[in-house]
Amino acid sequence: MDNSRGYHQIRMALEDEEKTAAFITKYGLYCWKVKPFGSKNAEATYQRMVNHIFADQIGCNMEICVHDMLFKSKIKADHLANLRETFNQLRKIRLNMNYEKCSFGVVFEKFLGYMISARGIEPNPNKIEALLEMKPPNSYKEVRKLTG
Repeated sequence: MDNSRGYHQIRMALEDEEKTAAFITKYGLYCWKVKPFGSKNAEATYQRMVNHIFADQIGCNMEICVHDMLFKSKIKADHLANLRETFNQLRKIRLNMNYEKCSFGVVFEKFLGYMISARGIEPNPNKIEALLEMKPPNSYKEVRKLTG
């Protein structure tokens, strides 16, 4: 699942709003009331928030990396119960998801550049295509160039 508008759903602390002044006009100071994208600590703040909200599920039936969530279950009934619990929690805290970017009931899914399935974690075929097509190195210099 993918979070919709990510950081813009995190309310700024009242005392921090003035620190994010976007611009000043004759009508007053305009500042962010929610976490702006590009903010130095936005990603860490968001990760802490979702880790706190879903602490009971992370590592058991859910993995989260910033705004991407992955659900895992061996039994369909468990999967549906876990999703129901998550959606109830999302509704309770008014956190919106981008349902157009969500996939449900899939056997495998791309997550953080890898393919996740019942077999485990595998490299994304699109990412390793260049390596598979590459000619093997023929000299020490070519090996060093390849490994950086």
